[in-house]
Amino acid sequence: MTATATQLGNLIKSGVHRMGEIEIKIDDSNNRFILHHFEDPLILNDPTFGGLVVHEGPENARDISTYAEDGTYRFTKGQVNLKRGWVMLLRSAEELRLALDQFYPACVGLFLAQQGGTLEVEMLRDKLNRQTGMYRFARSISDAGAQKLVQEVCGPAHQCAKKILWKLDAQTPLEDSEASRFNGIPGNVPESKAIPLLCREACNHFVAECRKAAKAEFEAKNVQ
Repeated sequence: MTATATQLGNLIKSGVHRMGEIEIKIDDSNNRFILHHFEDPLILNDPTFGGLVVHEGPENARDISTYAEDGTYRFTKGQVNLKRGWVMLLRSAEELRLALDQFYPACVGLFLAQQGGTLEVEMLRDKLNRQTGMYRFARSISDAGAQKLVQEVCGPAHQCAKKILWKLDAQTPLEDSEASRFNGIPGNVPESKAIPLLCREACNHFVAECRKAAKAEFEAKNVQ
């Protein structure tokens, strides 16, 4: 078993039970972990768990998390539109790690790194300054434009369940908004009982939106 799996298993045994939209239960009677969408009721003493589709092992986690209920592609796994109607039975902490890493890639590791004080965060300007090709235009977005984009693209109001850790640069924090203050925990769960989804750097979707906004700013200046 990996060290990450051991730490994860200990967290769940200590009372942590939520990650993203996934509820995590320990079934002591069968020596296993159980995952399901937190909005789905679960009947433990029913072989179908209340009519949910049963998955043995972590292998189907990627398929479950690829498309939303309406069939739309989930371009980022941090979106708050995870498909419902399933339950996953896992026999070990290692299987639990493998499943969660497919539902929310790298998020367990990011949380453990943050807890250990080793998580590295990339500021927005540093990320944009590395862009080349068609995305190099994103570098020119104004601070005001970038701050506005955070409020228009990020946060649960725009289907993103991640807690933003980055700033515009080391000296320029994000302006206060629902998006910038969101704690990375969907649903009404105490922070001590959840593994938050962490955003250590702007995602590719945000960079693409920066490119569009920067071009719009450039065109607006030339019109004046």
